[in-house]
Formats: sequence, C-alpha cells, structure tokens
Amino acid sequence: MMNAFRSMRPIASCFKTPTSALPCITRSSSAWSVKSYEFIQTTEPRPGVGQITLNRPKALNALSTPLIIELNSALQAFDASPSVSVVVLTGSDRAFAAGADIKEMANLSFSEAYTTSFIESWSYLTTNIKKPIIGAVSGHALGGGCELALMCDVLYCTESANFGQPEIKLGTIPGAGGSQRLTRAIGKSRAMELILTGKGFSGKEAGEWGVAARTFKDYDELMEAALKTAETIAGHSKVAIRAAKEVVNKSQDLPLRDGVEYERRVFHSLFGSEDQKVGMKAFAEKKKPEWTHQ
Repeated sequence: MMNAFRSMRPIASCFKTPTSALPCITRSSSAWSVKSYEFIQTTEPRPGVGQITLNRPKALNALSTPLIIELNSALQAFDASPSVSVVVLTGSDRAFAAGADIKEMANLSFSEAYTTSFIESWSYLTTNIKKPIIGAVSGHALGGGCELALMCDVLYCTESANFGQPEIKLGTIPGAGGSQRLTRAIGKSRAMELILTGKGFSGKEAGEWGVAARTFKDYDELMEAALKTAETIAGHSKVAIRAAKEVVNKSQDLPLRDGVEYERRVFHSLFGSEDQKVGMKAFAEKKKPEWTHQ
C-alpha cells in the first residue's frame, strides 16, 4: 500500500492537490448523490461499485485540466477505498466527453506543452489505477473523449454513441493515446482512415469492430448493464480481480510467449492467496465462496 501511494506522489505534486484535501466519497447503494467536486460527481450506487460521472454539461463534458485533476483525485480515492472493487466512468446521455477544451490549448507553445508534459496526466487511469474501470459511453466521445473511453478496461456504449479522433481538422493529431489504442482495437488501415480524415464512427460500429464489448439502445439500458457488470465483478475476490486486470493489460505490452509466461507466474502466485483456497474449496463443496480478499 505504501508503495502504491509513493508511486502517486509525483502526479499528486504536479496537480498541487494535497492528499488531505481529497474529497470524501460517501457510500450510497440507494441514491446517486453529488459530492464536493465541481466538474464530476462521485457515488457508490451498488455494493462494491464506485461511479464517476463527468459533469460539465454546458461544455458537453469537454476535458480540461481542472476536470482531469478532479477525475484523477476521485480515481485515486476509489482505488484506495476498501469498499470499492470496480469503477464505472460515464458522462451524460448527450455526451461522454465531446473532446478536449480547445480554448485551454489553442495558444500553447511547444516549450510550454513539452516542459509541462501537457495531457500526460490524462493517462493516469491506465498507469496508476489497479481496479477495473468500466466506461459507459453515450452521445459524443470525440478527441480526448474517445481517448478517455479507450483507456477504460471494459467499454460499453449506446448504439447511437458518436466516437472519433477529429484532431486532423484542427491541424494536429491525437495526443492522449488515440493513435495507439484505436489502432490496436480496430487495425492499422481502419484507424489510419479515421485519423487522417477525422471521420467519426457510431456506437453500433464500435461494437461490430471490437472497440466496445457491448452496445445498448439507450442511456438507461447502458447504465443498468454497466452497473450490473460492475456489481458482478465486485462479487469476486479482490485479489483475483486485480491479478486478472494485470495479466490482460500485459497482453498489450508483451509478445505472446512472454505474455503467457507472465500470466503463468501470476497464476502460480495466486496459490499463495487465501481466496484461492476459499474458492476451490467452495467449488468442491458446491457452496458460494465467502471471500477474505486476502
């Protein structure tokens, strides 16, 4: 645990947000109450599930540095929370995130962007958060919004969701991983076409191409499914959940042979956990396991 907090210190100091100032997340499995953030809302709508809702409605949830600071703060709090095993990240029916805040970056110089590592902190959820994140996308997910959605571990969306990397139309390119993650998801040729033309693609196409795990007719159906899946995952051993996320993510970084060896080592290590013994004993006795999370 101490090592996890040490790894977060450089990011926290960059944001100038002291740990003591992190907002408290109130547990609630019956109501979605707004917490003390300006640009996001946080709740615990189901047992073991934390939810973060982007909340800049007038800007269609456009991503800005203040919003990202709040998002990273909430993610860190949920990642450290003993009551949360899975996080759901969503926006509104109209927009997940319609892109980056262009006004914030329009006049940046190269030296300013480079020396401040501009938008590097946007990838915090992929580099520091150990618990699974389910993205629930409805409406616009463009530019940085599309990149944020692609960072999630599981992506659900409505059929009418609007994805895209239109940066080429602004004289630039994706900067938060869009060219890399989209290409891995849909292949070089299709990603090249989308990024070079700036054309979008629908939620229905996202499902057909493998960008999204599942698609849904409307926002209500989307959220119900995302929360149900999150609750199902949260019902498993926290030790196994974390290990499963780790090995799947490694498949994106390692050649197949190295990835299989890495998976096997993590598999072996789980035989040192109490929950492996609990799970296998419960299976043999045809009982429901009572996880210790140890």
